[in-house]
Amino acid sequence: MPTTPPTLPEAAAAGIPLHVPTAHQWLTATTGRIAPDGYSWMQAVCWAHLDNTYRPTRGHGPQHIGDTTLRVAVELARLAPCRPGVDYLVRVLKLSKRTIQYHLGILREAGLLTYQAKGTRVRGEGGRASEFIWTIPTAFDTALHLITRVCDRYIRALQGIADEGRATMKRLAKMARKLMRRPRRSRPTAPSGKRPSNAPRCTPMEGGSSTSSSAATTTSPSESKLETGNRHAPAPKKSRKARQLNAVGRRHQLAYELIQQVPWLHRAAVPRIAWVIQDVADAGWTAEEVIAVINEQAPTRTVHRPSGFLARRLAGAHRRFDTPAKRQALVTWWRDSREAERARHVEWEGAWQAPRSRAVTRLVRQAINAVRHTDAPAVRPVEQDDQDLTGGQLQVLRETAHQAFLAGDTGLVTSTVAFRGRAEAERIYGAELVGRVLRLRSASSHLKVGAGL
Repeated sequence: MPTTPPTLPEAAAAGIPLHVPTAHQWLTATTGRIAPDGYSWMQAVCWAHLDNTYRPTRGHGPQHIGDTTLRVAVELARLAPCRPGVDYLVRVLKLSKRTIQYHLGILREAGLLTYQAKGTRVRGEGGRASEFIWTIPTAFDTALHLITRVCDRYIRALQGIADEGRATMKRLAKMARKLMRRPRRSRPTAPSGKRPSNAPRCTPMEGGSSTSSSAATTTSPSESKLETGNRHAPAPKKSRKARQLNAVGRRHQLAYELIQQVPWLHRAAVPRIAWVIQDVADAGWTAEEVIAVINEQAPTRTVHRPSGFLARRLAGAHRRFDTPAKRQALVTWWRDSREAERARHVEWEGAWQAPRSRAVTRLVRQAINAVRHTDAPAVRPVEQDDQDLTGGQLQVLRETAHQAFLAGDTGLVTSTVAFRGRAEAERIYGAELVGRVLRLRSASSHLKVGAGL
C-alpha cells in the first residue's frame, strides 16, 4: 500500500474536512452515525485513508491516516465491545505505546471512534481501558451519496445509495475485506529426526547407496494416489452455535457484571444479587442502566447490607423505565452528571486504615503522638505582604474562590479560615461567601446516606 494514498474524486468534491474537536468525541455529542458492525466501519476507515483530508492540530506525531492506523483499526474492528487496552494493542501489533496512543487519537479526531466510557482505575482490579463506539462521520455519507434515515439505535441508519457512489463503495468493500482477512498459518516444518513424506522410501536399485541418484526422483506413486477420489478426506466440521442464555443465566450474568463494577457489591454473592435484580434482568436491562438507576438518588458512602440497599434502589424501576428510550435517557444523564465523574475516583478516597505490620503501626503511633504534643499556634499570623493586597488582586481571589465554590470545592476558603481565622478570610473573600461555605460545611458534616440499611 503506498505511503501517500490517492484521493477519491467524490471526497474531493464534498470538501468536508475530517476533524472532530475533543468536546465532540463522546457518543452523546457526536454528529456521525454508529456503525452496525466492524466490517462496515472498516469501509469508512479505508475511505478516510484514501480521502487524505485529515490533518491533526498538533505539530508532532503522525500527520495522516496511514498504514499503521489501518493496522490499529483492523484490531479494533475485531473487538466487540470495542474496549482495547493500550498494553493489549502493543502486545498484538508489536508497536510502541506512544504510537498506539497517537493512532487512537487520529481515529477519534477523524470522527471514526467516540468515547462511551473513558478509562479509569478500579480498586482491586487496576486500570480499566476506555470503551469506544465505531462511528461513521457525516463526510463519508456525503462523499458516497448515501441515503440515511433517523434511527434510535444507530443515530442514523443506511437506507440506500445513489448510483454515483456505488463504484467507490465496491472499492472500499474490497479493500476492507482484504485488510480484515486473517493471514494463513504456515505449516510447521518436520523435525530433523523425522523423514519427510516426499523422501524416497528405499535405496535405488541401480547400484550404490547414494540417494542423490536420478532414480530417487522417479519413484512410482503409491496405489492409494492412483485411486479415484480420496479415501481419507476429512469430514466437514460443523459450526458450533453460540450458547443462548435462559432467564436464569441472564440474571446471573447481569449480577456478576454489577458485582465487578459497583464497589460496595464486591463481596456480595452472585445468586443473591441475581434474585434481587430478576425484574430488571428479565426486562433486558444492561449493567450500565442498572448503575444509572442506583445513582439516580443521592450517592452513598456507607452500605451495611448490599443486597437490601440494591433492592431498595431498584424498587419499581422496571415499571418507571419500561422502554429502551427512557433507559437510554437515564444513562445519558448519568454519564453527563458530576456524580458519575466523582464515582470513577471515589474508590481511591476511602477512610484511612491502620497498617497490618506491627513495626509500621508503632512508627505511625509515634508520629501521631509527636504531632499531638507539638505546641504549634492554631492560627498563623498574617503576613505584612497579605495586608498590602490591592483591590484588583482581592477581586481576582474572590472570583477564583467563588468559581471553586460553584464547582463544589470549598478548600480555598476553609483552609484560609483554619490558618488565619474567619475575620481574615472575610476580609479576603467577603463575608457572604465565607458564611455560605461554613454553613454548607456544617450542614453536610453530619449527613450519612444509607445508614438505615
